Amino acid sequence: MKYHNITKDDMLNGDGLRVVFWVSGCEHACTGCHNVCTWDENSGLDYDEAVKAELFKQLEKDYISGITFTGGDPLFQANCQPICALAKEIKEKFPHKTQWLYTGDMWEDIQNWQGLLYIDVLVDGPFVLAEKNATLHWRGSANQRVIDVKKSLRTAEIVLHNS
Repeated sequence: MKYHNITKDDMLNGDGLRVVFWVSGCEHACTGCHNVCTWDENSGLDYDEAVKAELFKQLEKDYISGITFTGGDPLFQANCQPICALAKEIKEKFPHKTQWLYTGDMWEDIQNWQGLLYIDVLVDGPFVLAEKNATLHWRGSANQRVIDVKKSLRTAEIVLHNS
């Protein structure tokens, strides 16, 4: 897996102050995407133990609410397994930190992905330029949903996250 950036003390990609992990690789190629440079799975830097240690160092800070996985697409084929393993390890080491994940995939297509067991909030769906709305909280276009993963898995119905 490759990544482009780790953003520290971010307030735009989920509840509270967060660390954001920007991965490489995306096949959705949404028109109007603001992260086109992350589409190429071979771009960016190699994810390794030093990168994981940096993420954990940020998550150790009391004022950090959690981590957000974005990109690119964390559910791009090359990212699925490493993101699942990382999310599991974060949940074990930092059980009170929340984990958010942004993907161009739809809940209906990924609801059985094992990694969702560790994710608290999922923002699903491709960015649709015609539905772009700068007033939306935590999403770029009106078709995207901010989903409470735990409640959705428990009820077997999509439950939107209360902001």
